[in-house]
Parts: sequence; C-alpha cells; structure tokens
Amino acid sequence: MEKKDFYKLTDEELLVEKKKLKKSKLFHATAIGFLAGILIFGVVSWSLSSEKRLGFLIPMLIPVAFVRKEFAVLSR
Repeated sequence: MEKKDFYKLTDEELLVEKKKLKKSKLFHATAIGFLAGILIFGVVSWSLSSEKRLGFLIPMLIPVAFVRKEFAVLSR
C-alpha cells in the first residue's frame, strides 16, 4: 500500500480517494460479517451435533484469522 501526501492532492483527487476509502471500508465490513457468520454457524452446528470432535473446530480458526486481518486493515 502506497503512502500518499494528501496535502499535495487537488480537490477532485481527494474526492476520488474518499470514494475509494468508503468502498474499501464497506468491503471489509461485509467480509467481517460474512466470516463471522461462517464462524457462528460452524460453532453452533458443532455444539448441536451428537459427536463433538475437536478436529471440527480447527477449520473454524481460519475465519478467525481472516477477521483479525480485516480488523487490522479496517483500523488504519
């Protein structure tokens, strides 16, 4: 990700950057919600199953890792 000097940009360029940032935040928020839904669905289905194997929960760590990454990007 490149660093931009916003003081040197024109008004039109600033508006374009603002639109890009808004779309980016919307995408990341949607991705976080989607991954959280997958995680919740997986944990609930594991808790309701008759065979509670811990091996089933290991793939649920993948959405957790991605959500953590998305939060890091979103908090910039």
